Amino acid sequence: MIETAMIKTFGAAAFAAAVALCAPAALAAVAAGQPAPDFTLTDIAGKQRWLSEFKGKYVVLEWFNSECPFVQKHYESSNMQALQKRYGGKGVVWLTINSTSPDSSNYRSPAQSQQIARDWSISSAAFMLDPEGKVGQTYGARTTPHMWVIDPQGKVIYAGGIDDKATYRAADVQSARNFVAAALDESMAGKAVAVPAAAPYGCSVKYKH
Repeated sequence: MIETAMIKTFGAAAFAAAVALCAPAALAAVAAGQPAPDFTLTDIAGKQRWLSEFKGKYVVLEWFNSECPFVQKHYESSNMQALQKRYGGKGVVWLTINSTSPDSSNYRSPAQSQQIARDWSISSAAFMLDPEGKVGQTYGARTTPHMWVIDPQGKVIYAGGIDDKATYRAADVQSARNFVAAALDESMAGKAVAVPAAAPYGCSVKYKH
């Protein structure tokens, strides 16, 4: 079970600081309409993975930090796992990426990450660590979560926050407009993505300094 104490004790000041990252200036460096940069990372099982190995498929990039209340919100509610399973069943490749630096108290080793993946029932196609922060910085990932949706041609069709409820309350998931799901549904139906970008919200990515 996901521990909720951190969510319950997350102070108003800390919340305000995190939500400040929602400002328009915090939008992704790799924006909708641009080609998604290829990258190579090692997953938590020690296997090297490339974005390019999934060419021809829809791909979702999810920036993750298990210690972030905003990430906990989406896993405690089972929202993220449900999305991973639903779209994974439709052939979408969901990649979870943790760019937390080993210098941060939020860092979790591959072994610890494997345990988190089991405990939280994470159902992404691959869970990868980016300890140097190179991939996160290439994409401009600023928060956890921060999401990208890439189409089969390798073009970004959505970049930004997962939904329109910039809170850490799990109860808010139900009434939120999920931008990632909408982008996938619209694009897979042959339609233009109505909202290709939205401000990300959450905890700052704990990059290496």
